[in-house]
Amino acid sequence: MRRVVRMAIGMAETDNDDLINIIEEENEEGVEIPNTLPMLPVRDVVIFTDMLLPLFIGRDKSVKAVEDAVEQHRFIFLAAQKDPVIETPKEDEIYRVGTVAKILRMLKLPDGRMKTLVQGVCKARVLEYVKKKSYFTVEIEVIEEKPVETINIEVEALMRNIREQSEKILALRGEMTGDIGIILESIKDPGKLADIVASNLKLKVEDAQVLLEILDPTERLQKVNGFLSKELELSAVQAKIQSDVRDEISKTQRDYYLREQVRAIHKELGERDEKSEEIAEYTKKVSKAKLPKEAGLEAKRQIKRLGQMHADSSEASIIRTYLDWLVELPWSKFSKDVYNIKAAKAQLDKDHYGLEKVKDRILEYLSVRKLNPKMKGPILCFVGPPGVGKTSLGKAIAKAIKRKFVRISLGGIRDEAEIRGHRRTYIGALPGRVIQGLKQCETNNPVFMMDEIDKIGSDYRGDPSSALLEALDPEQNSEFSDHYLNLNFDLSKVMFILTANITDTIPTALLDRMEIINISGYTYDEKRDIVNTYLLPRQIKENGLQKKMVDISQEAITLIINEYTSEAGVRNLERELGSICRKIARKIAEGEKRVVLVTPDNLHKYLGSPKYQPEMDQDVSQVGLSTGLAWTHAGGEVLYVEASNLPGKGELIMTGQLGEVMQESARAAMTYTRANLKNFGLHHNAMEQVDSHIHVPAGAIPKDGPSAGIAMATALISSVTGIAVNKDVAMTGEITLRGRVLPIGGLKEKALGAMRAGIKTVIFPEKNVKDLDEIPENIKNCIKFVPVSHMNDVLSIALTEDVYRKATATKRKPAGKTVRKKKPVKVEKESRGSSRKQKK
Repeated sequence: MRRVVRMAIGMAETDNDDLINIIEEENEEGVEIPNTLPMLPVRDVVIFTDMLLPLFIGRDKSVKAVEDAVEQHRFIFLAAQKDPVIETPKEDEIYRVGTVAKILRMLKLPDGRMKTLVQGVCKARVLEYVKKKSYFTVEIEVIEEKPVETINIEVEALMRNIREQSEKILALRGEMTGDIGIILESIKDPGKLADIVASNLKLKVEDAQVLLEILDPTERLQKVNGFLSKELELSAVQAKIQSDVRDEISKTQRDYYLREQVRAIHKELGERDEKSEEIAEYTKKVSKAKLPKEAGLEAKRQIKRLGQMHADSSEASIIRTYLDWLVELPWSKFSKDVYNIKAAKAQLDKDHYGLEKVKDRILEYLSVRKLNPKMKGPILCFVGPPGVGKTSLGKAIAKAIKRKFVRISLGGIRDEAEIRGHRRTYIGALPGRVIQGLKQCETNNPVFMMDEIDKIGSDYRGDPSSALLEALDPEQNSEFSDHYLNLNFDLSKVMFILTANITDTIPTALLDRMEIINISGYTYDEKRDIVNTYLLPRQIKENGLQKKMVDISQEAITLIINEYTSEAGVRNLERELGSICRKIARKIAEGEKRVVLVTPDNLHKYLGSPKYQPEMDQDVSQVGLSTGLAWTHAGGEVLYVEASNLPGKGELIMTGQLGEVMQESARAAMTYTRANLKNFGLHHNAMEQVDSHIHVPAGAIPKDGPSAGIAMATALISSVTGIAVNKDVAMTGEITLRGRVLPIGGLKEKALGAMRAGIKTVIFPEKNVKDLDEIPENIKNCIKFVPVSHMNDVLSIALTEDVYRKATATKRKPAGKTVRKKKPVKVEKESRGSSRKQKK
């Protein structure tokens, strides 16, 4: 049923005079209301006394109840449902207080529904449900209201207030007429006034039911007055909102009409207005940009939309920005490649020292491109420690092949929209960093460098690394889709170069699309040549000096490399050279005219005391101290491992902030040592009353990795047997419980670290022999590389004495003496002392 709420006059579809006649005819005195009546549950309205209301009836039970009422006496009992959603309400889901109404008109509709016009007669209460099958038939009790004997000043003021508020509400709604005012003034009974006003308020069913059940007219009038005050406030706010909207619409329409008139005037005068000029300009730009077919159609569609919009609307501004991006992107602009291989090689050699593997790969690409111009661009990834020249190498490649260079940094990016762009529905939306870079360089085939690919992140805004999969896949990037453009852009001609310090944090799917080129650190000889050829001349020029003003000896350069820097690259080395040049520039600026000579003797005046000293005193070989090799983000380094024994219960103590992998290596080394005590000439219970302590110095630095096993085992065996570890030997490799040595990674970087530390011999796993090809010849000439496959081989090289020969000699002695002799295990100081005595 649909509720239609109007004032008493004019609320039916008949004329006012006919409606008044109906009411007079149906309210003749002497009409008797039966005690048993059909019930009609109504969904969303409460009918008050004397209320005239049309009802649309659709439920079968309700239709049957109305038909029976019309056939009998035309009276029906109307009661509101507690929940209007329920299709077939039960007795406890219908209010017991309702209104007896007279059916004045009834009309059956073609769809089976029924339209009736009813008028409330009196209030009644349900006493009992007599019939429940086809429809509810109830026994009712008519409720008599308390009459108001005298209308005092308070009631009169309340009635006047209700009339005035009702007229204000109708005036705000634009429904106020003179007839309504006359009708309100003619009602003298407080109860009837409350009912007629309440019937026209948009009250909830619960509130209207409360009013219906109030029998005291004065109390009901006060309740209606409260609802009326609230409705007046709401109507006032609603009217204000509608007025503001109407004024805004009127202003917009007025401006639009004036602009159209101005446009018509310009047209008559043969002049062009700004909007037409703008549309013509965009059309010219689109034609000049040589867009692909799909992009051209989209541009024309947006230009057409712009021409139909108000020039100052927010949507027009968005379309202008979008068109600017479309016409400024290099859809068909590209740099002409230069395929002079010899000239490209000369350019690469001029800008960078060494890095032959990288240079060969670039020259191979140019050679293939020369033979096959349709070849897709490669996806190269330079992996190496900081300062080895990964970014500057990308610039050199662009210069060598005469292409534009663009660089973006991916470090810390967590939003997918940084790569794919934002959709145009967002305020301030822009394309992703890839499309922005292409617009910046104005060609569609630049050398595009993405720095710090290993430091890209992800969070609730998406995974940028997944968005890069499409851009960095040669099979897909010919149709790269940016969310802002919503068009495909061809990235197949772009030469992507990525940089990373490590590959561990790069997702596997992304790593699979790249060609990894490892750039290890530089050797001492390479750093010296780089200083003389590149770094020192550049710093002299940047600090306003001339070559003849500065003379840095080769001995001073050697000291700077060894004691003032400790890195795989040359970044800090260049900083130190810059510091020297600045101090020299100050001297010259103060009037000193002689050539400034920098030697090892006066180097401290420019750079201060040496910053890097050996981590531990390794002047002599010591018991329980081995040298391992580690690979870090800054390149290879030596890693000292200390082992010591003390009275205890056979436990293993580990310190030095060791990670889980290194702790497992230490346990494996401990197990191997205890399992082979007999082979070392010791009793198999020799370590049961001893705690072994493994410590890796620089305890403030966390350490982890799978290549310290043999170094830990060597230190443990040295501390147990009392045999010193050769100070000139460093080792790398993982150990198993059976003593096998497993392969490792980063051998070249570790070899560079060993060379910086002055190591003479490096022990490495036999399965890493293939990696020796990557190590420069000058390192091989300085360091002896010994491959091993078992811990026996490691001990025979690393220890100053042959532990197995000593064990054999021990076995020849009487058995009792062998078991009782525990000097190497008990007192470490004596072992160290004996070692020193032997050395002396």
